[in-house]
Amino acid sequence: MTGDYILLPKQTPNGRPMVKCVKCGKIKEHHARGHCNWCFRKYLWTPKKITCKECGRERNHKAYGLCGGCHVRLKHYDNVLRYNAKKYHNIELEYYREITKKCDNCNFSKIVNIHHLDGNTRNNDRKNVVGLCPNCHKMIHMYKYFEEIKESLAEKGFDVSMVHPSNYVNHRK
Repeated sequence: MTGDYILLPKQTPNGRPMVKCVKCGKIKEHHARGHCNWCFRKYLWTPKKITCKECGRERNHKAYGLCGGCHVRLKHYDNVLRYNAKKYHNIELEYYREITKKCDNCNFSKIVNIHHLDGNTRNNDRKNVVGLCPNCHKMIHMYKYFEEIKESLAEKGFDVSMVHPSNYVNHRK
């Protein structure tokens, strides 16, 4: 007997002792203080509190001295972005970043989307792909503002000869 619980003579295949869990009453592999792993994590374990190195808030520690939100943003964002650029646009992350550095129409640089001028999402030639902010991207898909965006892109040296509103706008019959 150890504390308030009894280790059973039976062991797991990896040699760890079994215990009748104090909390759930099931016979499982002993983790700590007479609890199985699940009950220990749910009822006894508390994560270490730290001041996040990135955001400065008092949060639960995730890894590298960061809270969970900052850890995902700083350590995993590039992997997700690389995967999505390849999956949805079939382009490499560096090319995606080059295109989305700033809006090719209004030079806005906070949020920039990829737009294919000919409407063919498989044609990733640099002459066909432009970066547009959400406002300009919405406007190029609207018949009312289509010509305005088309003229502006033509002035900036883009080949807009293949661009036609029927590529983007659904006409009602």
